[in-house]
Amino acid sequence: MPAAEDCPKDDVVDIDAPGPPISVPDSSDGGEGGKLKMIIALVKKSLGVKDIAAMRLSLPASLLEPIPNLEYWHYLDRPDLFAAINDSDDPFERMLAVIRFTFTKDLKFIHGKICKPYNSVLGEHFRAHWDIIPVETPSDPNHPPILKHYTTSPACSPPIVALVNGAGPSETASVKSGKSSKSTRSGLSALSKVGKSPSTAPTSPQQTVETNVDAQMSDLSLGENDNTGSADGDSDSVARVRVVYVTEQVSHHPPVSAYYTSCPARSLEMTGIDQITAKVSGTTLRVAPGSHNKGIYINITGGPGEGEKYHITHPIASVNGILRGSFYLTVGDTTIITCTGGKSGQMLRTLIDYKEESWLGKAHFLLEGVIHTYTIGDTEHEAWTKVRHVPQSRVVAIFDGSWKHHIKWRRTGSTNSSAATSASDVTSTAETGEYSTLLDLSTLKVIPKTVRPIERQFSNESRKLWHDVTTRLIKKEYGEATKYKLAIEQKQRDEAAERKRQGVEFIPLYFEKDISSGTPTLTREGLKAVEDELGESSPHCLEGYDEPAGKSAGVGS
Repeated sequence: MPAAEDCPKDDVVDIDAPGPPISVPDSSDGGEGGKLKMIIALVKKSLGVKDIAAMRLSLPASLLEPIPNLEYWHYLDRPDLFAAINDSDDPFERMLAVIRFTFTKDLKFIHGKICKPYNSVLGEHFRAHWDIIPVETPSDPNHPPILKHYTTSPACSPPIVALVNGAGPSETASVKSGKSSKSTRSGLSALSKVGKSPSTAPTSPQQTVETNVDAQMSDLSLGENDNTGSADGDSDSVARVRVVYVTEQVSHHPPVSAYYTSCPARSLEMTGIDQITAKVSGTTLRVAPGSHNKGIYINITGGPGEGEKYHITHPIASVNGILRGSFYLTVGDTTIITCTGGKSGQMLRTLIDYKEESWLGKAHFLLEGVIHTYTIGDTEHEAWTKVRHVPQSRVVAIFDGSWKHHIKWRRTGSTNSSAATSASDVTSTAETGEYSTLLDLSTLKVIPKTVRPIERQFSNESRKLWHDVTTRLIKKEYGEATKYKLAIEQKQRDEAAERKRQGVEFIPLYFEKDISSGTPTLTREGLKAVEDELGESSPHCLEGYDEPAGKSAGVGS
């Protein structure tokens, strides 16, 4: 533990920061009242700041949640719905699957509280995987897929969970997968030597990050591997699908990270750049994508959707209720999902309009959206940035509801009119089918990730890097946590100063330096990290591997 006199002072200048640091003194009150006072002080200091996210923001550890930033942000709260994107032979149904993934990628904000994870340091990286039970495709394609674990009954029914070894909820009853185990591997994994299932006898236990069933990140648990089965005990009879994730902090000022996700068994890859801008406006914190953050990119490298690419833009979020200490999130603006590539000249595009909330009364979290066609080579559709802009003749489906609860959809016919219209107008004038459930987000819970144990991690891997801070936050030893946090931050500043003195530029380890396209490229070390994660041991039989788990050891075992 660093001695008190050795701890870095909070007013040390960060030579790369765009301005003076924003800091808040620690409150002697460790309760919610003390936290609220510190938050109000932070809001006052942030008024007029163009972009808080680009500043050096130094907070007492007591205001942080015990989880690293790179681990917190990953867009895989429901990796089973990501893995389901390429299940259907129908391009329209694949678009529906991408929409479901979009609504569930940040499920933590629907059921959990808003929290502040640790700020990432330059060169910090994180990797994890999920072994998920594949969703089942119902016989009626208008109905949503059947999810196999981490769900609850609709409305207010309690979650179906069981605590095993303190690790967290078990999976609900498993049924047969709707996908063959003979799936095509992705382009990345085709180059891999991983051809056998990971060993079922790891030398040391994996670790999962478990939240409680409402995704409350403050209940972070660094418990043992989640080896729980389904409620009826037959989940191991179903081959699981592995999804892996690798991310690295590639810039500190501004803070930028690159990420890569792979699901080889379903021929899916996802890449992107994470960067946000944040500004206080009145009593609201407005969060938007930064200039490097061009959205989420999904590539289908094989199977029925081979060649398709999906680009998902980010909306704008607002954190409200700051002065009351009762935070809640609202979403505004529009998300656009564009499909390119594939085998058809007529492509699909989706617009999701998040309804503006009234500053009076209760938030309703409403949205409406359309799926419409466009022709490759045309640019007319690029001007359609709101639902009301889309000509009715182009609309093939509409949906609406609440992004925190139930969303319904239905196909539409088309009329001869080419006038632009809203989703509600389409409903009343077009030939329509019956409404079906697209998704009921109130029934879905965050699926926990699996992470290698601390002793097998690198020194700048997120959990190991922040281990001393995390353990003391969990113990509520806030003063000690702050000392360790400041020591990590000072080490980063010292390393930056030394690089500047030597005229050396920082080079990321896992991703190529050029991230201007918004789609980062893995380096050789990055490819190795992905392959190592694919080869991590599993207690389950995994789809896409040559042999059942337990009969042979794969790469990384």
